[in-house]
Amino acid sequence: MVLGGRISVLAFLIALSPNLVSPLPAKEAQASTKSSAHVDKAVFGTMPDGTKIESFTITNTLGSSAKVITYGASLAELHVPDRNGKIGDVVLGFDTLDGYLGKHPHFGGTIGRYGNRIAKGKFTLDGKEYQLALNNGPNSLHGGPTGFDKRVWKGEALEKKDGAAVRFTYLSKDGEENFPGNLTVSVTYTLTNTNELKLDYSAETDKDTVVNLTNHSYFNLAGSDDILKYVLYLNADKYTPVDATLIPTGEIASVAGTPLDFRKPIEIGAHIGEIKDIGGYDHNFVVNGQAGTLRLAARVSDPSSGREMEVWTTEPAVQLYSSIGLNGSIVGKGGAAYPKYGAICLETQHFPDSPNRPNFPSTVLKPGTKFHSETIYKFSAK
Repeated sequence: MVLGGRISVLAFLIALSPNLVSPLPAKEAQASTKSSAHVDKAVFGTMPDGTKIESFTITNTLGSSAKVITYGASLAELHVPDRNGKIGDVVLGFDTLDGYLGKHPHFGGTIGRYGNRIAKGKFTLDGKEYQLALNNGPNSLHGGPTGFDKRVWKGEALEKKDGAAVRFTYLSKDGEENFPGNLTVSVTYTLTNTNELKLDYSAETDKDTVVNLTNHSYFNLAGSDDILKYVLYLNADKYTPVDATLIPTGEIASVAGTPLDFRKPIEIGAHIGEIKDIGGYDHNFVVNGQAGTLRLAARVSDPSSGREMEVWTTEPAVQLYSSIGLNGSIVGKGGAAYPKYGAICLETQHFPDSPNRPNFPSTVLKPGTKFHSETIYKFSAK
């Protein structure tokens, strides 16, 4: 009876003024949420051609939530607690669809058909050369000018035993951005009741093609400021060196003795100044262990909020990007201007330029086979 009384008083206070009860202690925050994980659907905006873009907000039993939208199958918001139980948004993005339709560096998007770079936009498959658009200097990047993160997907809510989920599907037609084959793609976002955001990718084709799918969320665990004091661990002994245009040389090298050595947890800013050519991290790391098996790729923590994020994946690699392309010119959620080093990206993936590197894990997908990968972002606070 006492507990029921507390909930009634809390509900009255929320109705009177939400500010009176923010932040809630962790136990009271849980008590104020719905008893089961659920998905709320709404209209996020309208495309210039009249197409409605939908949003799906997944909320778990702890009160954490993830908002995903059908434009780009993008993660638009992710709210998780800090060490004091205060829930805050930890990804960069926009409050409205107009922001996503404008120029920005792929905030939260599902990246494809080929994430990362392909040298000179060319690759040969089954004896035929394909020329892609050059949208990153002399190279192709993230599937071309109109990659998967700029397409409209179909979304549906799913029930899960340990949380709730949304599945997005998209048909990339033969010849789209000059990639071969009709590719049927799905990505499922699941928010568990233990604050894990799971991403499951699947793809099938009717013609030999290349596939490299990832998510391009920009994480800021404090909700503001830069990430240079974040402590990062990477489960990676090796990386793929690149040329001046960020295309792999083909070598797979040790991180030992380089600013890329995160085998022991260290502040991101500790050696970032040593990377003179591009001014920060934009590097592909080879995740230790067997590709195709789920294993820890990275762990990053923010001392100020206490939030920690682990990245688990079945992919062979992860791209560390320290937001060196941000400069304060992009204004995002709540009017925030996003600065250089304003977020960390940990993009699980196959290696860049794999179609042109036979010694790299293959990204070729053939008819009758199915591409599948899984990545999990696990959140906690200390």
